[in-house]
This record gives sequence, structure tokens and C-alpha cells, in this order.
Amino acid sequence: MLVLTRKVGESIRIGEDIELKIVDIDGEQIKLGINAPKHIEVHRQEVYEAIQTENEQAASLKENLINIFKNMNTP
Repeated sequence: MLVLTRKVGESIRIGEDIELKIVDIDGEQIKLGINAPKHIEVHRQEVYEAIQTENEQAASLKENLINIFKNMNTP
């Protein structure tokens, strides 16, 4: 993991298209501004994990429904 130190108003670039800017620091909280192309999704970690869980549950439900319909057609 790369660890960098930045001050308010300073930025970090990721590739050519992504910029992370330190907007404010208040105690233990840091406000980040993120400029990225619209096709790149940006989420807080807890939101990303919730999305992954929902996707896994949806995939599992789809598989279960397929199996139910297959079993309905089996004599």
C-alpha cells in the first residue's frame, strides 16, 4: 500500500483521469473531493460491500428460481 501525506488543497492523481483532493480536515475526519470519469463508480467502502452482498444475493436467488422452474418441468 502506498501511503502519502497531503495538506488541505493538495491533490493525488491516479492515472490520467482520477484526482483525489483534500478539501478539509476536521479532527479525525478528512473530506475528500474526487474527480473521476462518470463510467468509474466511486463508493464508500461500506456502500461497496453492501452492493456486493446484494449482488451475491440476487445471483443466488436467480439460480434458485432457475432450479425451481427446472424441477417443475421434470415429471
